[in-house]
Amino acid sequence: MTTAASSTPPAPRSTRAHCAACLRPQQTCICHWVAALPNQVEVLILQHPMEVNNAKGSARLLHLSLARSRLEVGEAFAPERLQALLSPERRSVLLYPDTVEDKSLGLASARPFDATWLREPQLLRLVVLDGTWRKSRKMLYLNPALQSLPRLPLRDTPPSHYLIRKAHLPDQLSTLEATVYALARLENDINKFNPLIDAFDGFVAQQAAYVARPPSGDQL
Repeated sequence: MTTAASSTPPAPRSTRAHCAACLRPQQTCICHWVAALPNQVEVLILQHPMEVNNAKGSARLLHLSLARSRLEVGEAFAPERLQALLSPERRSVLLYPDTVEDKSLGLASARPFDATWLREPQLLRLVVLDGTWRKSRKMLYLNPALQSLPRLPLRDTPPSHYLIRKAHLPDQLSTLEATVYALARLENDINKFNPLIDAFDGFVAQQAAYVARPPSGDQL
């Protein structure tokens, strides 16, 4: 996949003119924060339906900024559809921590991550679940094909810049931040994706301004 792709999300309920790219009303468009970056590792974003119309969500900005990305909306995906998204053309890796609840929930054991894969980042696909911790956990539970994927947990990450959304744990990050730090590791380039973090800071500041002084009409 050489270009960004996206499933078609539900049409916004507002009658206001919306941006065709970021899907937000024209007055709250975030396209000026898009930081076009040529990632080697393909990114597949599986977005929970409840995140689609969340004005504070970062997945759309992430998707628009990465040359090789795909955004699909759903909670329980049809097995054949998910298998197609996880095509063997690339090695799929799930951005998700190993948790003690896995066995108690009856989740399949994840395959180990092979460190030799890092030698060929162009053959990797990073699978990202976009949702709250509870929603992403449910997505994992409902989609067995995701459970056995090798996992890439994040450790020793910088403090989150996501000041507009409450974190339940000190080390929780936005979808965009987590993906950026994972890509930096997989592509062995700690600075390549810094422009996207800078763009995210601008996006966060824009959303914070709306909280302080809401624009007329809906944000999404």
